[in-house]
Amino acid sequence: MHVGAIIHKLRKSKKMTLLELSNDSDVALATLSRMENGKMTGTLESHMKICKALETNLPDLYKDLSASKKIVELRPRVTRADVFVHDNKAAFEMLASNFMNKKMMPVLIKIGKSGRTHSEETKIGVERFIYILDGKVEANIGVNKYDLVKGDTLYFESSLPHHSGLGEARLISVTTPPVV
Repeated sequence: MHVGAIIHKLRKSKKMTLLELSNDSDVALATLSRMENGKMTGTLESHMKICKALETNLPDLYKDLSASKKIVELRPRVTRADVFVHDNKAAFEMLASNFMNKKMMPVLIKIGKSGRTHSEETKIGVERFIYILDGKVEANIGVNKYDLVKGDTLYFESSLPHHSGLGEARLISVTTPPVV
């Protein structure tokens, strides 16, 4: 059973509507609906708020959680069409699909000469890992700058304002949980 189904079961046992749970937990109605329908898992923070509203604890929420099916997804290069171009000097290529059902989001970032990614700042709890495949790039995380070259890695809390650029490079970025 997935976490959304458990939340649904607990909510029904308390004879609560989705709207009541949303109001009591301060978790958006749309988010709760997506969770209960298995379209997203939510965050630890949302789980804690939901548990408080349902007058239960996290271990009870997770006790009937079943391991998800073992997933293997092959995505040959020629089938990857999810490319987002921020301008003519930076593009993101999604390396997996169906992020709502995954725990991480791998992306290939291509930065052209003098290009840069857009500035970004996620919610607290989101982490990012980057690996420089080739080239060199300046990563700006918060107030710090990091000069990275082929083979370097950087791991950081993605809620800090950040962007990369000012050099020609290709890098792998993995975000967890996925930010969509």
